[in-house]
Amino acid sequence: MTTAAFSSFSTDAEAAERGLSARKEMRRSAHSQVSLATGRDPFAIISAQNQTRQQDLIGLRWKRMLTDPFAFYRGTAAIMAADLAAGPSTGLDVVACGDAHLANFGFYASPQRTLVFDLNDFDEAAVAPWEWDVKRLAVSFAMGALQNGHGETGATAAAATAARAYREQLAAMVQLTVLQRYYILETVPDRASDTAPKQARRILDDAVAKARKSSSDRVAKQLSTTLEDGSRQFVEDPPVLTRIAVTNEDVQAYVTAYLASVRPDVALLLSQYRLDDIARRVVGVGSVGTRCLLLMLRGPSGEPLVLQIKEAGQSVLESHGHVGQPDFFGPIGSPDREGRRVVSYQHVLQASSDPFLGHFSLRGFDFYVRQFHDMKGGIDVAGMGTAAYTAYASVCGRTLARAHAQSRNATAISSYLGDSDTFDQAIASYSLAYAAQAVADFEAVSAHIMPRSR
Repeated sequence: MTTAAFSSFSTDAEAAERGLSARKEMRRSAHSQVSLATGRDPFAIISAQNQTRQQDLIGLRWKRMLTDPFAFYRGTAAIMAADLAAGPSTGLDVVACGDAHLANFGFYASPQRTLVFDLNDFDEAAVAPWEWDVKRLAVSFAMGALQNGHGETGATAAAATAARAYREQLAAMVQLTVLQRYYILETVPDRASDTAPKQARRILDDAVAKARKSSSDRVAKQLSTTLEDGSRQFVEDPPVLTRIAVTNEDVQAYVTAYLASVRPDVALLLSQYRLDDIARRVVGVGSVGTRCLLLMLRGPSGEPLVLQIKEAGQSVLESHGHVGQPDFFGPIGSPDREGRRVVSYQHVLQASSDPFLGHFSLRGFDFYVRQFHDMKGGIDVAGMGTAAYTAYASVCGRTLARAHAQSRNATAISSYLGDSDTFDQAIASYSLAYAAQAVADFEAVSAHIMPRSR
């Protein structure tokens, strides 16, 4: 992987030929094979990550990860990246999400205040083989199906559906010009289509209604209280939410560094707010222990705006997948490298992104900033029936294809995949096998941790 992957020009015909040639490097049926990293030790990989995290939260990270096999899978992108790197590759790279499991898709508000559905987590985004994202997604659907009681048949069907939807949507996308692909936005209707499975319609309608209610006003009411002077103060709920004391110098350093990275119109908008409070807020599964803060801002009319600051570490696609990255973010360890990477690739992969996205580096740590809970929501797959679950697999597969269609290798990848279901079936086989490996890893790590917690 070099910058040449982003600067060389090829026609659609040349790209299509490159895709056909890639079949000689890796047959489509070969995607069924599971490779494991040499000497892999899941517990050691997770423990090494914990060394750089806030130590008082490590116990909570273990607790959340060991809730069930799927929660464990969500928190182990590094393990899968190492395993994927151990196997063959098509050699066709894209800007990849890096952690495209089913729970990292959801709703959010576009700057035009329409509700969109897209990828929503980019901590691990980096340049990498396209198939790594597809496999990460398909395995998550296989694991979710097994956890929902759909059995191996349901797991196979869900994984194959995600792969087929990706293949078919990418084929449709490459019929468009690159400019047309760039402008495509997947807005969410007020209610689900009547052609969707009944349970899927109900779940989507409920999720959309909940997402539309999510806002800074609502979050502020849930997480803070109003003081006599009109300012808002976070209500502590340790260890999940804890207020932190910072000096005016620290606040100025945060704000100045962040504002330097946003657009001028956003900087002007934010200049009309004042900072009321700061708190540490633990989020997600894989992010537990990283430095995550919430800023409570107040506008001139007393309106709240909640921003989230998240630590940005090196992508697991680079650290564990050993994929060399383009040099336009600078060498590993360069200040602000990882924050700029997360924000930049979020803009690439999403059809429409949060206007408050920004990044900065401070005291040896890289961070990115985004709005917190602005019409954000997701689909809860727990308890989904087979028809609704499979329909959701199709939605996520199509969404991932739209994101990958922004990269220059999209036409080559589509040519590689072709019209048959060879790849779909191979991914289904891979997903079932790797899901079994993930469950075995979960059980092994649980056995390692549980005696310590007694």
